[in-house]
Amino acid sequence: MTNKPVPPEQDDDTIVELSLYALKDMLLVGGIDQQMLEPHEVQEQNLKIRLAHTGERVGSASLLVQKMYRNIGYDVPDMQKLQDRITLIASQNNAVVGTLTLGLDADNGLLADQNYKPEIDRLREKGHKVCELTKFAVDQVRGSKRVLAALFHIAYIYGRVLQNQTNVVIEVTPKHASFYKRLLGFEQIGSERLNSRVNTIGVLLWLDIDYVERQIELLGGKTEGAKGERSLYPYFFSKQDEVGITHRLQRCE
Repeated sequence: MTNKPVPPEQDDDTIVELSLYALKDMLLVGGIDQQMLEPHEVQEQNLKIRLAHTGERVGSASLLVQKMYRNIGYDVPDMQKLQDRITLIASQNNAVVGTLTLGLDADNGLLADQNYKPEIDRLREKGHKVCELTKFAVDQVRGSKRVLAALFHIAYIYGRVLQNQTNVVIEVTPKHASFYKRLLGFEQIGSERLNSRVNTIGVLLWLDIDYVERQIELLGGKTEGAKGERSLYPYFFSKQDEVGITHRLQRCE
């Protein structure tokens, strides 16, 4: 099993294509338990990750998010295509099985400002460029650890490499915060508050993107040594692979 990217066809808008095996079922990332990250080989599958730059793709991503969030009792409004956000979608056989949105701190601000503006303003006052992750969902039937890592890594490339972002924040439930802390290195910087967008209690997590860069350099693409590693970073791409992915992401914007 590998997350080595397969070069897409020249006229394809695929950012990266993965050749991988179907793994054990997974839920929305916020609800992942460690035992659900253990692989179980079924059959080889190809998975493509693209930008949701059309209304149809945004709609497909929105349907997946609503399905996964409603399964755990959250209400989520329809996703909108906005200039200061990009949405990534992972698909198998034209079915969307994963999605992640990265929002930039532009004219519309960040969604997290609604509940955590003082905390985010403190980052801004220090000169940081803050982006945020939202609308993260992975289909519980077809997802895998490699899908998560690929979505996060491409979001990192867009935010860090192409947009020079320095910090990233994410709102999650207290129950799910340990996943992001343990496997990605996030830290909590905001207390529990009602997130009216999904009608549940949330906390604000923060991550210095310099840390992500160091972890990719140290662990990216080294899945052979990932057993026992309490981190998602070995399932990220290598720095060598990152160069080609960056070029394709620029082409697909």
